[in-house]
Amino acid sequence: MDAASRNSSHVRFLVVFALFMASAFSYGDRVVLSIAGIRLAKDMHLTSIQLGYLFSMFSWVYVVAQVPAGYLLDRYGAKRIYVISIVAWSMLAVSTGFAGFLTGGLAFAVLLTARLLSGLAQAPVFPGNGRIVAAWFPANERGTASAIFNSSQYFAFVLFAPAIGWIAQTAGWKECFWLLGGLGIALAVLWSRTIHDVDDHPRISAAEAAHIRSGGGLCTIGASTSAVHTTFGWSQGARLLTQRLILGVYIGQFCINTLTIFFLTWFPIYLNQGRHMSIARVGVVSALPALCGSLGGLLGGVVSDALLRRSNSLNVARKAPIILGMLLAMTLVLCNYTDSQIAILTLMSLSFFGKGFGALGWTLVSDISPAGFVGLNGGFFNLCGNLAGITTPIVIGYFVQMTGSFNLALDFVAVAALGAIISYLFIAGDIYRLQPEQFRRAVVAA
Repeated sequence: MDAASRNSSHVRFLVVFALFMASAFSYGDRVVLSIAGIRLAKDMHLTSIQLGYLFSMFSWVYVVAQVPAGYLLDRYGAKRIYVISIVAWSMLAVSTGFAGFLTGGLAFAVLLTARLLSGLAQAPVFPGNGRIVAAWFPANERGTASAIFNSSQYFAFVLFAPAIGWIAQTAGWKECFWLLGGLGIALAVLWSRTIHDVDDHPRISAAEAAHIRSGGGLCTIGASTSAVHTTFGWSQGARLLTQRLILGVYIGQFCINTLTIFFLTWFPIYLNQGRHMSIARVGVVSALPALCGSLGGLLGGVVSDALLRRSNSLNVARKAPIILGMLLAMTLVLCNYTDSQIAILTLMSLSFFGKGFGALGWTLVSDISPAGFVGLNGGFFNLCGNLAGITTPIVIGYFVQMTGSFNLALDFVAVAALGAIISYLFIAGDIYRLQPEQFRRAVVAA
């Protein structure tokens, strides 16, 4: 080992841990509603369809805000916008709890409004993650880095579900939101002290900065100063959407996110209503598949980067884990054919391990985005993926209301996993980084 290697820092791993924690808290906001929603639905006498619309309300504004959020990240810098986002959604979580002091339609209206605004507040999180990873990690480490923050969607259940289940059953659902909001404010303070541009970080070594830069890291998360960034035109987004690769990745993310949204919204209700578990038990039991999903996400990123180093092929390195992961994810449909709780938890754990293993969409955003358009492409990517946040809760709500069971819901989710395989195999084509010159012309024309 040479002197430069011995003296190299590893600040980029602290940065990705900060992204992981912020993302876990972001998903924790949705975990709280899915588990506390069992008690909330009973207190407010909500039907399955009403609960489905409540679950989906977050995504209505979240989806619309993705492209503006991506632009704001590119224009004003990821750190500033991200901290504002954390503070805003934490304050909204606190205010959501106060809806419990209202009654009837007014209480439901306040809940819907709070969920809409929370979707707006959280819109910059994952485009911001993609931008920061593109800045702080060389290309052959981005799969692992993106897998780390992406696994937060499962780890949020591990982190919050047991405590939220116990609080919801013993105290009430309002207290769950107050707890998360208070913790979120503390997180904002710690996060803002951790994230900087590569060259401005007080703890980074020259060797690590050189390693990041030589490997293709963009090195800056701050506000843009170039003409490409500062003039925004819708023609930029239109040109992104004409690329076959972009469309394939976007459609694949919609299908993969259908599984995520089922897990974040209806899965605890499935365990409670479909498998007759208490709220406290749901909180504990749901953490097991979540842990498997988190481990699968981490392993998928490591395997993908290892494949890239061995094959030097983005097609092999990114597509192989996605396809294998989605095949495993489809096993959740077998839960329709057993009444054994052990078998159900085993199948769900395998399914969400697979979903985590194949969730490399944000890695691809870092891989394929033209320089200067990481935030914008991340915004469009998250917009398309989170359309599933609108459709999935509502579709499942209608299935449950009409049939009185979750069988069609699991069929629906399994078909979505198959759709992801088809999209990456037959729509996306070759994976490569798009060049900014083809988008600059669009800006000038605008």
